[in-house]
Amino acid sequence: MALLDVNHLDVRFALRRGDVQALRDVSFSLERGERLGIVGESGAGKSVAAFSLLNLIAKPGYIAGGSIHFDGRDLTQMSDRALRHVRGHRMSMIFQDPMMTLNPVLSIGEQMVECLKAHRRISTREARAIALRKLEQVQIPSPAARLDQYPHELSGGMRQRVIIAIALLLDPDIIIADEPTTALDVTIQAEIMALLLELCEKHNVGLILITHDLGVVSQVTQRMLVMYAGRVIEQGPTREIINDPQHPYTQGLINALPQMATPGSRLNQIPGSMPSLDNLPSGCAFHPRCGFVERADGTTRRACIDEVPGFVTSGNCRVACHMVAEMLERERIPAEEIRR
Repeated sequence: MALLDVNHLDVRFALRRGDVQALRDVSFSLERGERLGIVGESGAGKSVAAFSLLNLIAKPGYIAGGSIHFDGRDLTQMSDRALRHVRGHRMSMIFQDPMMTLNPVLSIGEQMVECLKAHRRISTREARAIALRKLEQVQIPSPAARLDQYPHELSGGMRQRVIIAIALLLDPDIIIADEPTTALDVTIQAEIMALLLELCEKHNVGLILITHDLGVVSQVTQRMLVMYAGRVIEQGPTREIINDPQHPYTQGLINALPQMATPGSRLNQIPGSMPSLDNLPSGCAFHPRCGFVERADGTTRRACIDEVPGFVTSGNCRVACHMVAEMLERERIPAEEIRR
């Protein structure tokens, strides 16, 4: 059984004009020590999925359906008291902006000690010793001095290392990293991601990496999910998806990478923008932006406009796309005729 198993997750926000569905039928799993990437444009539902795992969705948001089984227990059915033993202890989260995560009026040491004492019966002296070891693990220079410093005294890269150290304090089974390098420059981003990868491999910690950077996903993760308008539209081994994307949206994301454009020419882009969750298009939510709704012979795939696509299996990947389903069906029929 997988360490984390998410099945048909449905998250909604109760607004005056009616409920808005932020996540629709999201399913995935994570094995112990595995690294999973979740990618997509802003508004795709990546962060909502991450916050749902720890039931940290602020009202008026709520989990309307589905299950989140962690180590055999359904987190959606747990009380707040029971969830406290999971949050930060067995599942930790690294947020986008370290300056917003750290308390500006408490020293680094005070914050790390407070976290430890909230979950363990431990003395302040023992907690400081553990905090010091974790700062050493994340390769912060002069870690003993950093314990008595405040967040504003550290650089952005060092603050993010502190956040990673806090996430590792209680030796979690899973770390959820929500765009952990967004606020950092490129060279520091590479250092932080290399550090996070090294720590996860060394301690056999599962990693869920939420990002819009396909380059980072290709280097760090083993499997990936591609999300669009609150739904997973492609999932499978990272290498397979990067090298042979099946869904037109995934193809568009990869073609939009700077290295895919001819030097001196305009960058490739997906036309249009992510639809509003309270006004999703009919059928496949991506169809207004998709260049494959029209077939090569000029006919329209009406299913793209009228029907929400189900998943089909292509290689080791699962894809929610009518065009892919049509292509696979065409390949299957001749194979059956040959056998006859």
